This record gives sequence, structure tokens and C-alpha cells, in this order.
Amino acid sequence: MSDAAVIARLNSKDPGFDSALGALLDRSTEVDRDIEIRVADIIAAVRNNGDSALLEYTRQFDRLDVVDAALLELSPARLDLALEQVDPEQRAALEDATIRVRDYHERQRQESWQYAEADGTVLGQKITPLDRVGLYVPGGKASYPSSVIMTAVPARVAGVKELVMVVPTPGGELSELVLAAARLAGVDRVFTIGGAQAVAALAYGTDTIPRVDKIVGPGNIYVATAKKQVFGQVGIDMIAGPSEVAVVADDSAQASWVAMDMFAQAEHDELAQAVLVTPSDSFAEAVANEIEKTLPKMERAKIIEAALRGQSAIITVDDLDEAVRVIDTIAPEHLEVFTEDAMGFAQKVSHAGAIFVGNHSAEALGDYCAGPNHVLPTAGTARFSSPLGVYDFQKRTSIIAASPEGAKSMAATASVLARAEALTAHAQSAEFRLGDSSKS
Repeated sequence: MSDAAVIARLNSKDPGFDSALGALLDRSTEVDRDIEIRVADIIAAVRNNGDSALLEYTRQFDRLDVVDAALLELSPARLDLALEQVDPEQRAALEDATIRVRDYHERQRQESWQYAEADGTVLGQKITPLDRVGLYVPGGKASYPSSVIMTAVPARVAGVKELVMVVPTPGGELSELVLAAARLAGVDRVFTIGGAQAVAALAYGTDTIPRVDKIVGPGNIYVATAKKQVFGQVGIDMIAGPSEVAVVADDSAQASWVAMDMFAQAEHDELAQAVLVTPSDSFAEAVANEIEKTLPKMERAKIIEAALRGQSAIITVDDLDEAVRVIDTIAPEHLEVFTEDAMGFAQKVSHAGAIFVGNHSAEALGDYCAGPNHVLPTAGTARFSSPLGVYDFQKRTSIIAASPEGAKSMAATASVLARAEALTAHAQSAEFRLGDSSKS
């Protein structure tokens, strides 16, 4: 480890603080043009050549020579076997996480509604689940059963008719935990494909892979780029960037806990971000010392150090009111609040994907089993985006049933506005409803 400080220190009193904070938060990365072109080529090949393109890309990228696309699908019996043979402690953890995530998301379910106006006109909203959803799950050594639970469970709660999961198996390497999670979460079909080609197959369909209405789940830059390029053909959850956490803490917090929580986020990858915001100079120093002392002992020390040096910081502010302003500027994916009045502080924050309130609320609990979804807006998009939830798998349809009298009233208004917009056919269509109501 270098002798230089592992993590940058910022102070809101320093000249140029706003510029320094802006630089810290500049998470924009232009996708390499070569990647965009390569992904576009893959999507076009799958769209035009279907299963044959999938088999070719499986040979090329996953080093698997599959002769028949039907062999890309795992049978329900294979998922059952994974669940039966998984370590009992791990199975119990998966079951507990699934129950907790389902219980939370059941409270998000939307219901249809309607009301009648005095003249008999009925207005309302109809809630309908999506027909088929595609779940992208990283595969091989990057095994994330928690991602299966977080994407499949809310979709199932929403009433989606069919869940189709794709998971790459480089070199034939399957994650039994991922398959067990798929069985517990109610996934209907599982295909052993990944990358941009899997996204294209879900978006356009092939003879083997069914076309879906929406694609959700994390992936690498090729997957993210492919999701962006097929958006509009299908829905997507979001274009997720590197993971991030912001911690607000005062002297009531424990420095060792805060340092470890920052490590927990930083160990995701070298581009992850961990930021501490505190009104206490002494606490900032304590956490910085804890980071320096503990980092060499961490199993993923090189990754953590790269993330801390590259895009992380300890920020000292005047008071907690200023901390609120800094946090709303960051709009973090995860926010931990470890202050004396943690819930009071949390209520003042407007922009955060998920807020973990109080010293015992480690962000890691939310990653796996607390209940709320861990698919969250990143890179400041919490200013306008929300966590993945049941509502992402349901559509809202407006209902308008005009009574004869209601049509007369609304038609007069519509006619005036339509003629103001020079849309005379619109106006005449409305004006037809101004006639004798007995003929309606």
C-alpha cells in the first residue's frame, strides 16, 4: 500500500469545495465507441440469425460448443436438484431472504380503482401485470443469488405471468446457489446465455428464447450497453453504474463500523464509491486512521484501495444541516445515517436510493435480506429515480367512460382547446357529442 493517504479529505470551508465535490461526483463515463459498435453488431446478428447467432456467441465468449439451442435451457428438474443439494445453511439463508423480500414487496402491490362523477361519467385506472419479464443474472464466478431474489420476487408479486432468466456459464461453470434462488423465487425458465447476445435474444426473441416485455438485472458494460440499445423495443429497469455509499455520522457513531461499511461498498470493484460526511473533525480523523489500519488486513484490499483512492472521500462539514445539502447533491445509491437523531436526519433527505437509519442498519443487510430492493439508482439518478419494485412490473391503463351528459360538458371544453390547436377533426369529433343526448 502506498504511503500517501488512502482516501481524499475535503472540507466544506475550503475554497473550491464545490468544484472538488463536483469532480468527485462526476461519474459520467463515455462508453467506448468500439463497445457500442460491437454491441450493435451482436444485437443485429441475434435479431437476424436467432439461435445460430446465440450458439456462435456461446462458443466465442463462453467457450462452450453447444450443438442445439434447446440445450441452452435448464430443466425444472435441474433447478429442483440445485435446491435439494445446496448447503443447508445457505438454503435456509436463501429461504429467509426470499420470505423477507416478498413480505416487503407485497405492500407495494397496486390495485385498480375508479370513481363516478355526478353526471354518471366513470373514470379510473386499471392495473395490469406485464406478460413476460427477462431477468439478467451474472454467472460464473460472479455469482449473485441475491440478484435473482431481488428481481424475480417483486415481478412474481406483481403478477407477471412468466419469468425468463438468462445466466452465462463460462466454461460450463454453473452457480448452484443462483439456480436454487431461481427455484425459490419462482423463475419459470432458465437459459445458460449471457452478454449482449442474451439481452438481444430477450428483446427480439429467437426460436428458443421467448421475447419479453421488460429486461431487468445487473451486468457488465456490454450488458448495460445492450440494454440501452434495445430500450424502446422492450422496457428496462435502469442503466446502472458502479455501486456507491454515502455515510453521515457524528461522534455518536463507531469509527470501526463506518470504515468497514465503506470497505463493504468499495470491495465491489475499483470504480465503487464510498463517501463519509461528518461535522466532526475528530471523527473524520478516527475513520481515516481506521481505514489506514484495517485495509491491509482485508481480503480484497487491492480492489478496496483502488476504489477509495479513485473516487471516494471523507468530507467534513459545519453541521448536520449542511450534511443534508451535501447528501442531496450526491443523491447516493445507498445512504447510511449514524447520528444521534438518525431518523430525524433521514426525514430531511430528499435524494437517496435507500436510507439505512441507525448504527445497526448496515447497508449489507439491505443487499441480501432486509426486504427493500437492492436494485437502486446510481450516479446521482436518485434525484429522479426509485428502487426496483412491484410497480416496475405493472402497467397503468386509464379508463374513461363518459355519460351522455358528461360528454356534453367535456366536449365543449375539448372543442375550444382543439380549435385553439388548429386540430379541427379533434374539435368536430368532440362536437358530435354535443348533439341530442338521447341518440347517444
